[in-house]
Amino acid sequence: MPRARRRLLRPTLAVLSLSLLLGTAQADTALFSADGYRINLYRSPTPAQAQGATIIDTAALQPLLTQTPRPVLIDVYRRQWLQGKFIEDQPHENLPGSHWLANTGDGDLTPPWTEYFARNLKALTDGDQARPLVFYCRSDCWLSWNAVKRAAAMGYKTLYWYRDGLDAWQAANLPVTAAQPEPFP
Repeated sequence: MPRARRRLLRPTLAVLSLSLLLGTAQADTALFSADGYRINLYRSPTPAQAQGATIIDTAALQPLLTQTPRPVLIDVYRRQWLQGKFIEDQPHENLPGSHWLANTGDGDLTPPWTEYFARNLKALTDGDQARPLVFYCRSDCWLSWNAVKRAAAMGYKTLYWYRDGLDAWQAANLPVTAAQPEPFP
């Protein structure tokens, strides 16, 4: 084989080898924990069901918000946590009246974050595990799916998953408000 071809072939083979190696590494990355929570690739297509919850869209959420008792809206979108505080790297909005329990939709929660989630749910429902709770994030976001699953495991009974979340609300030209996470811890 001529020398010029060999020079072109070597980088091509190196790139091909690297892409195969990276592809294998991604395929080996676990998507779910042993407990069944999504732990990776949170922004990807979500399932059409969530065990223990009713899936709702914007049209179903609007009349639900007029009921008594009014469901508690819980936004679980992530916020960077660094050196004991939330870092506002970009503004975040949520549905009016929502409580932002940042980072509680992560698949692997440490005990302090689990306690933060449990304590806030108890306070927001006045300890009534039958009080309706609506969990949301963005569209194609597993964080709210995880949060619904976690709330069901804690014994909450009336759970709704607003699957397309803030993106669907905004697409319907409905109002949003500036959001701040509930204080941690």
